[in-house]
Amino acid sequence: MLSQGDVLSYLEMCANFGVNLQRGMNFRLKGNDSLILMSLRRGAPYADRFEEAGRVIIYEGHDIARAQGGPEPKEVDQPEFLPSGRLTQNGLFLDAVRLYKLGRADAELVRVFEKIRDGIWTYNGLFRLVDAWQETSDRRQVFKFKLEIVDKAILNVHGSGEQIDHDRVIPSAVKLEVWKRDKGCCVKCGSKENLHFDHIIPYSQGGSSKDAKNIQILCSRHNLAKHDKIE
Repeated sequence: MLSQGDVLSYLEMCANFGVNLQRGMNFRLKGNDSLILMSLRRGAPYADRFEEAGRVIIYEGHDIARAQGGPEPKEVDQPEFLPSGRLTQNGLFLDAVRLYKLGRADAELVRVFEKIRDGIWTYNGLFRLVDAWQETSDRRQVFKFKLEIVDKAILNVHGSGEQIDHDRVIPSAVKLEVWKRDKGCCVKCGSKENLHFDHIIPYSQGGSSKDAKNIQILCSRHNLAKHDKIE
């Protein structure tokens, strides 16, 4: 079961869903989980951002696919429909928001993964898709999607519980600083497998999510052994 703060390789991330993730927006993979891949790294292709101390994500929709002889994707409006008339991923997420706002469906639950370096991702948790709109960016129209973190235990589509602690969201810059400092391995044993961003002093006991000195990388064995005790 995924836990907020887990660190995964690209292959591990894909293995959790049984697919090769080839795009950033994925609406109900195999009819089940919806998920998005985001990045705040310099040079990232889309203008994603966190708000409200990481509790809210504003996620930018995706461009048309690049095609030989076709237009430059960054120079045309982001599409809601494919040439066939079917909904793009933008359109599928937008339609979910419309149904939610009409009271005809619950807010879509979306798992969010963030790229912290090439081939390395972190699981930011489970979010509710609550709003969407279009805005002008460099003379073209782009989609924006608002997601709010789930702050209580829920049952996912497979029936297993997932506990989300919204107060433990670690800013992207802190994750990257800690990853570089700890050399991408468990500070206890040096393992590079099953890693997790851990609060040295738990948030519930006054520890900060915004200070890299309070965050460390642990493997799953040492993370479980800690059990939120101050060391």
